[in-house]
Amino acid sequence: MPTELLFTAGDLARMRFAVSPMWEVGPSLRLLRSGLPHAVHWPWAEQVRPRLSALGPAYGLLAELVPPTGYVPDFINPAPPGPTPTLAEELAAIRATPAARVRRDLDRLAEEQGRLGPRLRALHADPRAGLPRLTAAIGTYWELALAPYWARIRAVLDAEVLRRARQAAEYGAARVLNDLHAELCWSEDTLRLLHRARPLPGRKAGAGLLLIPSAFTGPGLFTRLAPADPPQVAYPAPGTGGLWETARPPGADALAAVLGRSRALLLAELADPATTTELARRTGLSPSAVSQYLTALRDAHLVSAHRAGRWVLYARTASAEALLAPFG
Repeated sequence: MPTELLFTAGDLARMRFAVSPMWEVGPSLRLLRSGLPHAVHWPWAEQVRPRLSALGPAYGLLAELVPPTGYVPDFINPAPPGPTPTLAEELAAIRATPAARVRRDLDRLAEEQGRLGPRLRALHADPRAGLPRLTAAIGTYWELALAPYWARIRAVLDAEVLRRARQAAEYGAARVLNDLHAELCWSEDTLRLLHRARPLPGRKAGAGLLLIPSAFTGPGLFTRLAPADPPQVAYPAPGTGGLWETARPPGADALAAVLGRSRALLLAELADPATTTELARRTGLSPSAVSQYLTALRDAHLVSAHRAGRWVLYARTASAEALLAPFG
């Protein structure tokens, strides 16, 4: 039987989209922990899995928090306050979670998994002390696994939000809701979630609706239904199929006349984030030369650096992607 959520006209008027870094953290970590190849994300997983050792003890905490299947505590996905919250804003909201809420979510996790691991038992006993450790672990994971790729992921998610905004303007909110996912159905004043196993805490939405496109959620829906926050529905964003294509931009040679051959070559090679050593091996440049050119590209806001443990990964910024876009 589908789960039904009743909406008022006011709820529908408050329906909005958001791009949330935290909605990428849990699903991406679950994918990495599975150890299985993935039809879409295997190129990303093959790059990131060898780096997980840099997480150290933080990995054990995150592994307990995000089990291989089933429920993930709701408090790690606070309602985004705006359309594009930063990770820092979301981590601050997690640290501010009331202790009673943390314990309630962890109790549910223990009920579904059979028990809590030792790190989550410590968090349950003292949320005020444990939440800063948890958010620090999430921040380290983000820098290691997602931050170097965020410009590329964000472009796909932003494109989806713009597409839905146009669809709503041309056809109305009902078309948007019925077109998002096969498990989501809108009729009259009711939103139906076709395969949600757990009953709702209440029948009325009461606070609008948050729709969150995600690169790593899928193929099903992820939902967060926790009064008095607005219901959140995270759904797989179209366009992720080409997310990890790494063909060298044909504009690299044209850009060489402006940036210099070596800098243009490094930008082309950074279709996937890489370390200085990896870039030196792939380009034939010396590590010291690569470091010098990367510094220049960072100063020009074309490259960003992301440190996690002994790894420092360099990635193209949104400005660099825009620079390369006209060439393919």
